[in-house]
Amino acid sequence: MVKQPKGFPSLGQIVGQSEQLDFLEVVPSDAIAPADTAEAEWSAAIAALNHLLLNLFAASPRPCAGVVLAGPNPVLHDPYLLTQLVTGLFRPKSLEDIALAHFQLPAAADDADPDPIAVTQQEYPLVPNDPLVDEQFCLVWTQGLGAVFVLDRDDQGKPAFHFSFSPEVLSQAWQALRSRLRLTCPHHVAPLDRLIAQHQPPSPDHRLITAFHRLMLKHLPQHTAPAAAPTIQINAQPRRPETTPTAEVELLQALTHEVRTPLTTIRMLTRLVLKKQRTLADDVVKRLKSIDQECTDQINRMELIFRATELESQVGDRDLGQLIPISLQQIIQQHTPQWQHQAQRRNITLTIVLPEQLPTIISHPAMLAQVLTGLIERLTRSLPSGENIAVQVTTAGDQLKLQFLSQNTTLSHSLKSLGQLLMFQPETGCLSLNLDVTKNLCHAMGGKLTVRQRPTAGEVLTIFLPLTSYRLITA
Repeated sequence: MVKQPKGFPSLGQIVGQSEQLDFLEVVPSDAIAPADTAEAEWSAAIAALNHLLLNLFAASPRPCAGVVLAGPNPVLHDPYLLTQLVTGLFRPKSLEDIALAHFQLPAAADDADPDPIAVTQQEYPLVPNDPLVDEQFCLVWTQGLGAVFVLDRDDQGKPAFHFSFSPEVLSQAWQALRSRLRLTCPHHVAPLDRLIAQHQPPSPDHRLITAFHRLMLKHLPQHTAPAAAPTIQINAQPRRPETTPTAEVELLQALTHEVRTPLTTIRMLTRLVLKKQRTLADDVVKRLKSIDQECTDQINRMELIFRATELESQVGDRDLGQLIPISLQQIIQQHTPQWQHQAQRRNITLTIVLPEQLPTIISHPAMLAQVLTGLIERLTRSLPSGENIAVQVTTAGDQLKLQFLSQNTTLSHSLKSLGQLLMFQPETGCLSLNLDVTKNLCHAMGGKLTVRQRPTAGEVLTIFLPLTSYRLITA
């Protein structure tokens, strides 16, 4: 029988007790901080964490680059990060459900290294009266970064945010979670032990911590900035002022979140079933894979809309974080099967022409892949069955030119505006970003998008991307 984990410390207690020794902690004064500062700091820290992880892994991507454990909600939403990191989610379960799980036989295991995909998006139970149920937390292990973030409540019941990059504090936090796992689902302990042992983070690099603080300040809403300078403001850059999002932006952000959350759960459950495909009929496996692909397409579409609305709510220079050198050839080769599948489902012929060698460009890898996928989806969903799309990549001086050519001349007339940000295709029910928003996204990624209508030969969409040997496009 599963009992309450008496004596198990909460993560807030572990990290909070280290504050007097952890000079990296941001501690605003209660006298000057508004009541919602802790929640704002949590959101800003998670946004900064996503930026850091994206930049760390994009330069040299490899599967299973680390482990992220969180609760009760996911903290990673970028599809690129989800392919690089093994993630686990701690959520409360009833005692009956936990006890029933103890009677189920775990999957067969061997002494080999665990398959990273086998534990990706794994969900771990917490007993209902565990103190972790009332906390939001995130633990990160990678070979370049280790951190723990906690949003809990202080002795007066007010929200309190804590974080630490100390390897000792991180280890203590993992042991606290490990103790819960041994109680509720002991068969998950050994695989996680091996994964965490493979990705022990180094001592914190002051440059990485400075970058995190700058990103966190950038994502803090302006009204939560304390009047007195916090401890991290020595090396901080001034934040760009932000406008209050319009009702349309707020609505779209809320809707995309509400759509992504259940779809992520459906996809996770589908993949869990697919792990046992040896026992399933071929037609069942085919349908499950189709469900997985449809969920992935919708999640990516909602993520792109969310990021675009987030960008549109900013004023001044819009940016998506640090732009880094990337291989466009690698991105195209990685996503070509998905693009071909999108086209084939609608009887569209997609031809991609690449030179033998492509130079390195500067951009944002995850968002570039999403924008390219969105443009191809816009074309494939808008063109009549049997049409052709050609993708051509060439160099043009100090830029790389990526062109999408369609031979149909009615494409631009089939899309209807839906508010200021979206377009709607009545025949297919497809939603997509309008071209002005897509242009803003491309500019934020260091590039430029142009659209040319050819009266007798269709539409040409061209993305110009800067080469690593030249400055970013500013015009």
